[in-house]
Amino acid sequence: MKGFLHQLFDYNFYCNKKLIEHFNQMEHVPEQCMVLFSHILNAHHIWNSRILQKPAKYKVWDQHDVSVWEDMHYENQRTTFEIVTNAEDLNLRIDYENSEGRSYGNELKDMLFHVINHATHHRGQILAELRTNGLESFPLDYIFYKR
Repeated sequence: MKGFLHQLFDYNFYCNKKLIEHFNQMEHVPEQCMVLFSHILNAHHIWNSRILQKPAKYKVWDQHDVSVWEDMHYENQRTTFEIVTNAEDLNLRIDYENSEGRSYGNELKDMLFHVINHATHHRGQILAELRTNGLESFPLDYIFYKR
């Protein structure tokens, strides 16, 4: 299971890096793409913080400039890699509060998978937004990554 989670986070890393590189080459990034990609980075950071039982630095919808995305992304990835690598029990239940202050508890493996699924969902929205604005889009499907 750890090996598969590492593969999924490698895929996540690849996709986000590809988008960051694409956005860094653009003169103007559509506002909705800025909002959604910042949200992907914030959510990943927040889930890492919940898992580690530490306060998060960012709120769910904080917006960040493209110039800081790469550093945030690397930090998220590094932290998650350490979480997965050092996990003794992926079935460990972790209690946390959501952004509205409601208490929940989930297993570590489910929290980690949620990060991947959540990012994939919003990357799809970003690619659709690029197409809607007549801008270049590209496939980020998992199977293309594995080919």
